[in-house]
Parts: sequence; C-alpha cells; structure tokens
Amino acid sequence: TGEMFASRGALLLGLVLISAISVGHSESIPCKLRDAEHGKVCVCTADYCDYLENPTLAEDSDFALISSSKQGLRFASSSGKFGVDSVYTVQDYVEPAPEAVNETVFSRLLDRVVAQAFTLESRESSITRSVTLQLDRSKTHQKMVGFGGSYTGAVTYLVDNFKQPELADHLYKSFYAEEGIGFNLMRVSIGGCDFDLSAWSYAEEEGNTLLSDMDDLDERDVERVAQLKRLIEVSGVKNLLIKGAAWSAPPWMKTNNRWTGFGRLKRDYYQTWADYHLRWVQLMEKNGLPIWAISTGNEPLNGIFFMYFVKFMSMGWTPQTQAIWLNDYLGPTIRNSEFKDLIIFGNDDQRYSFPHWFKMMNYTRPNSIDYLDGLSLHWYWDEIFGSSFIEHTTAYAPDKILIVSESCIGDKPWQAANPLLGSWERAEKYARDYLENIKLGFHAWIDWNIILDELGGPNYVDNTVDAPVIANTTTFEEFYKQPMFYAIGHFSKLVPKDSVRIDAIASNVNLNSVAFLRPDNKIAAVLFNSGRADLDITVVDSVRGKFTVNVPAKSIHTLLYN
Repeated sequence: TGEMFASRGALLLGLVLISAISVGHSESIPCKLRDAEHGKVCVCTADYCDYLENPTLAEDSDFALISSSKQGLRFASSSGKFGVDSVYTVQDYVEPAPEAVNETVFSRLLDRVVAQAFTLESRESSITRSVTLQLDRSKTHQKMVGFGGSYTGAVTYLVDNFKQPELADHLYKSFYAEEGIGFNLMRVSIGGCDFDLSAWSYAEEEGNTLLSDMDDLDERDVERVAQLKRLIEVSGVKNLLIKGAAWSAPPWMKTNNRWTGFGRLKRDYYQTWADYHLRWVQLMEKNGLPIWAISTGNEPLNGIFFMYFVKFMSMGWTPQTQAIWLNDYLGPTIRNSEFKDLIIFGNDDQRYSFPHWFKMMNYTRPNSIDYLDGLSLHWYWDEIFGSSFIEHTTAYAPDKILIVSESCIGDKPWQAANPLLGSWERAEKYARDYLENIKLGFHAWIDWNIILDELGGPNYVDNTVDAPVIANTTTFEEFYKQPMFYAIGHFSKLVPKDSVRIDAIASNVNLNSVAFLRPDNKIAAVLFNSGRADLDITVVDSVRGKFTVNVPAKSIHTLLYN
C-alpha cells in the first residue's frame, strides 16, 4: 500500500521524494508479495500479514481509492479531491530492482524516483481508453445484508494443524476484521459436508427420533465451535450472521439408507427432520453461536438427478416434497418456537431451478413460500443460465432476500479442480459475477471455504476446488492470499451491512461498476477495468462533482467519498 496518485504531466522530484519517504509511515501493513505458478500471492505467517486500515476522509471534497491489479497491486491506497482538473494516475506495481551490495539509502531513494519517472513516461505512451461513470444517489435499489465465507470441516482441520495460533488469528482477521475485508456473514454445515474428513451428522443412531444426542456438541463440531468463538473474539466482527444448511439427514431417515445417491427423506421422519433443525439452532445458541438463518437443504437436486456425478453427502427433494415439508413441518416448527424470527432460505441450488422451483412449491402447497424469508443461489451455472432466470424470480417472488450462498472455481470438467496459485483470471471471474448478481438485486454473498490446502481439500470424496486463501501444509506455518481474496474484498471491505445500491451508469463497456450509499452517508463504488488498456475514468457524482483517474489495465478498485 501507500502508492500515491501523480498528476499527469511534469514530475516534480520533491513531491516524489516526499511520497517515497512517507510510505513507511502508513498504519496499514503491505502485502508480502511472492511469485507463484500462475501469478502473485500475498504471504502471511504467524508474525506478518497484510492489512489495510479503512480510509478516512478529512474534507467533503476528498476521495480515497483502493486498488489491486494483475501486475501486483494489492489494496494499494491513494487519495485525491473532486473538482481537480488534472488527471490522477494510479501507478501500477513495478517489480523492484535487485539490490546492489553496497547501495546507500540515498541511492535506493534515487533509484525509486527514476523508476517512478520512467513508469509515468511509459504510461503516457501506452494505449489509454476513456469512460464516464455517472453516480446518482437519488436512484436507489436493494439494501445489502453483507458478504462472507464458509467454515467447513476442512477449514477446521487446517486451522487445527497450524503450528502457531497467531497464524489462525491472522486468517480470522484477514476475513472478518475491519482492517481485513470486513466479512459479516458465514455459512456452516449442519452436520457434515463434502469438505469434511468423512460423512457425518447428528443423531446417527438408527431410530433416534428423540434426537437425544443433540443436547451436546458432536465431537466433530467441538473444535469448529471453539475456532468460531475465537474468530469472533480476535476479529472484532460485530453481529456475525451465521447461516446453516444440512447436506443430508442420517442414512436411517432416508429412502436409500445411504449418505449419497438417489435418496430422499422418508415421510415418517418429516417432523423429526424439522425438529433436528430446531435442535441444532438451540444447540449452537447454547454454545455461544446465535444462528441468523437456515436453509431448506443444500442442493436438493443432487439426490434426484445428479446422483451419478455427486459422490458426497446429499439428500434429494423435489419442489413438491419440499413444499410439503416446509409448509406442514419445518415452517410451523420454527415459527412456533423461541426462534420464530429465524431467517429461512429456500432452494440453495443452481440458477436453472429458478423460478420454477418456487412456482411448483406454491402449486403443491399454496403460499408455502411465505415461510421463506429468502432465496438462496449457488453460482456454479451462472455462465450457462442467464440473468432472465433471476429476473423472472424477482418478478414472481419480490421482497425476498436474495443470497448467493456458495461460490468457488474448479467444479467444472473444463476447469482445473485445484488451486491455481496467483491466478488473476479467477479473481476476474469473481469480480464479474459479483457485479452481475448485485446488479440483479442480490443482497448478500457467501463464498465457499475460506481456506483450503494446496490440492483444494481436504475433501472426503476428492471433490477439490480453489479458495481465496491456500494453506501451506508442508509446514503449516504460512498461508497465501490469492488474487480472489482481494477481488472479493473490493466489494466487502467498504460496503457494510445496510448499504443501499445506487445508480452507477458507465458510458461504455470499458468499465464495469456498482455503487452504494452507505449508512454513514458515504459513497462506495467498485470500478473494474478488465481490459488490456489503461482507462481514464471520469467519475461524475450528482452532488459532489467530478474528477478523472487513470487506472491500469487488468485492475479493480474501490472508491470511497463523502
């Protein structure tokens, strides 16, 4: 961090010297950048991890910009003012020159000045496109609930194996602290999921309809709950919103008596399964983790149509059977309990099931989706099934909370089913999908595992994928923040809960953007330049005025102003 804006034109030696000298006085901690196979990662150890203090604005005309790029910027911070005629320039990352053996402080400073001067000249001669971004705070849309990640058995296992507890604290703060990327949401499995060391659930003993073992934490949940309480403590996250979802009932409740395959819940156990969810909520509350929401079950179509491909825990529902269970059992059980205000999400599956799933539910049990506060989506087929699926859903079921509750890369046959360390291309996929779904009206986003190992696990059926943070399991003494981590952070860090999306209209396709009016009356806007050329962005605010900033190719930025 600490990269400064420079006005296009004459380069004043004194200003550059001041810029160079002031870098070391930032309260923020810069990324420790390392080359990886597919790009660059930021390295965290027990005694070092990068953070960025949220920017402050001294005057109404001030703005702050946080920047990341393919070249190597990671949350580089800059500032400027509205109403300035000259063009501000975000300097892209420049590889440091090898240090000479006998170099002096002055020679290093002089080298830096020359390097910056050369960079400015290079940018002057490069291809530059331009765009105007109109921000209108009078045109408002949805109110945001927040952003988050998932805490699975795989995450628990990796954290439990860290050599130093300080490394775990850095992981927690990186995601959930204000100086991290400010997450406030979390998804956890009710029982096990594929990212566990084995399949498991509560009440595994056959015929245990009284759910007698749900008075206490299962041994496989003890460590996870302890870690989550530590996460809350060290990160300082306020009002963590935890969403639970079950992958499968215990086999004895299912038609096929297996964890996976073509299996549904037996009708005899519809009430037991509703009670199971309530008992889990009570159990978490008892152990210091209040639950914000549950869903009707993870990916219900896995146990109906995709059992030949899905080898992990799953339980099949059709919209008809789920309507009966929700309307006659789960809904009344929750609404008549002490947790009557618990948020209930429906579907937890792919775009292709929207909105047909909810229409068929209402056809089977009229108004059954009234029990649903929100609709939960997994992003995996967004590229194939277009935005019309969501547009038709919001027209059919307005006033529901829309949440993307699972996202990762590596699930498709044409994708590498493992981490690609340093991949900027995967970060860009995140940015594009976040932008699209937020523009479609989504209120929240929860990513999949916050950390995985170098192979994309552990996963008990080797259903490996990528993650924003990757652990070094050779030493268990460091982890790597991927470009994906920063792409997500450009949305989550400066867009707190209850921010309201406002109009952000770009004059051409060179810029993809979304903007928010925050509860503190500041404006936050995400600016994504996916092109191969530098981009002059003229930001025009309906109240504040305008300024122009030049940003590098292949870069993403978060703008904050009063």
